[in-house]
Amino acid sequence: MEVVLFGASGMIGSRILRELVSRGHQVTAVVRNPSRVEPHPQVKTVAGDQTDVADVVRLVKGADAVITAYSPGVGTETEILDATRWLIAGTKQAGVKRLIMVGGAGSLEVAPGVQLVDTPQFPTGWKAIALAHRDTLPILRRSDLDWTNLSPAAEIQPGERTGKFRRGANTLLVDGQGHSRISAEDYAIAIVDELEHPAHVRQRFTVAY
Repeated sequence: MEVVLFGASGMIGSRILRELVSRGHQVTAVVRNPSRVEPHPQVKTVAGDQTDVADVVRLVKGADAVITAYSPGVGTETEILDATRWLIAGTKQAGVKRLIMVGGAGSLEVAPGVQLVDTPQFPTGWKAIALAHRDTLPILRRSDLDWTNLSPAAEIQPGERTGKFRRGANTLLVDGQGHSRISAEDYAIAIVDELEHPAHVRQRFTVAY
């Protein structure tokens, strides 16, 4: 497929890029600094801005799908809300229907009606971005795109590509020891699986070991 990937140089975005390329997709990698993406015959790296509707239209027109791993900086976490609005608007104007978004774990439930971000043990330093990601979900749900939001496990970091993990819906997945984790490599597999075989259109889902 022809895929536009925003945030392609970040910790998660770079793994998604690698997974897309390994499966033969053609990727337009949209980043702030193109020098951070290694040259590859299947990748066209461009500087672009997800918060600029006209820029989004220019970049995604003709694509089969858009994936965003956009991540705002510390202190600017709520910028992801406008970035999501502008991305939706630009994607729609460009005539592209499929949008897959990297989400957050904080809005997953740990008990009926209780989200992870609202528990006392949730790390203070991650609360702002968790709340911002939670607030993007209503924005996606109001759109008429074929969107998917993928919430990771509570812990996501570079690791092994195993291809062995569980999928869930709106509840935090934990293992037998009570841990909730996923490698960025396996998270990327779940993203590209969803691209190739849509199973959660207009839904949020999660993955973990």
